[in-house]
Amino acid sequence: MRFVLNWLLTSIAISIAAFIVPGIEPFGMVEPWMSFAFTGLFLGFVNALIKPFVTVISLPVTILTLGIFQLVVNSLMLELASWLSVNLLGAGISITGFGAAFLGAIVVSIMCALLGVATKGAQ
Repeated sequence: MRFVLNWLLTSIAISIAAFIVPGIEPFGMVEPWMSFAFTGLFLGFVNALIKPFVTVISLPVTILTLGIFQLVVNSLMLELASWLSVNLLGAGISITGFGAAFLGAIVVSIMCALLGVATKGAQ
């Protein structure tokens, strides 16, 4: 049940990022909410399986930049999730460049945190 809630919250955060950040748009021959759901699903998998390894490998750079490099890692994970959803399922989000991915990752991180706090209060 927790996985489904995280998936839903991540999908909502991605849809908000697509609304706010120019350069992030739904892609594919499906409804936009399905594009956000597919990308949210893959972002959950990427964050669970790949992000820990990338975080450990980039730890020296993250320490040198006082944690700012973690935003770059989040951007790369969002781009990877977008690429996987579009290429494996044919629908997802289209990200025009690294700048859009960077801003989108910031928005998704903030919205996931806010939505997570809101749902913990409701439980």
